[in-house]
Amino acid sequence: MAALELSPFSGRVVWLGRVADREAALAAAPADALRLTFAGPEGEAHGGLTRPSCSRVLALHPRGTPIANTRQLSILSAEELALIAADMGLAALDPGLLGATMVVEGIPDFTHLPPSSRLQGPDGATLVIDMENLPCTLPARPIEGAHPGFGARFKPAARGRRGVTAWVEREGTLHPGDSLRLFLPSQRRWRPS
Repeated sequence: MAALELSPFSGRVVWLGRVADREAALAAAPADALRLTFAGPEGEAHGGLTRPSCSRVLALHPRGTPIANTRQLSILSAEELALIAADMGLAALDPGLLGATMVVEGIPDFTHLPPSSRLQGPDGATLVIDMENLPCTLPARPIEGAHPGFGARFKPAARGRRGVTAWVEREGTLHPGDSLRLFLPSQRRWRPS
């Protein structure tokens, strides 16, 4: 029995971006392609085989502890991004302002894909979904700069819609317009007694 099963859903890459220096700014610049290595997208500040632990894993590790980097990419859904913008009162929201690496369209309830799901591109490049990317206040500043008075609206509007974090399982290159096959873990849901 295969541990992963091809789902009937596929997505399409509609936007790619790269954060060059997250100390300088969270915002991502649009990219024509992403070359994916085991350390993440080339030129991406969130890349690397390891990263310092952050607030999201404080229950496990003291802040700054070196851990495996399962947050190499931040992937958003085009449909969910449109809902975030609408709830904020904006016509549209630039994914670059959120520090996104990729925006995908066509996969329903994208933010809640099961951990360990895979997205596979045409050349075999494969991304492993780590978990939901919980909304935080970091995008508020770049949003506020582009849309004065709207930055604080992001976190509540993004709840349950912020997309996922992922890491590279197989190297390759992604381009806008590429189709992504979705593979889901074949295990049943956890049911503690």
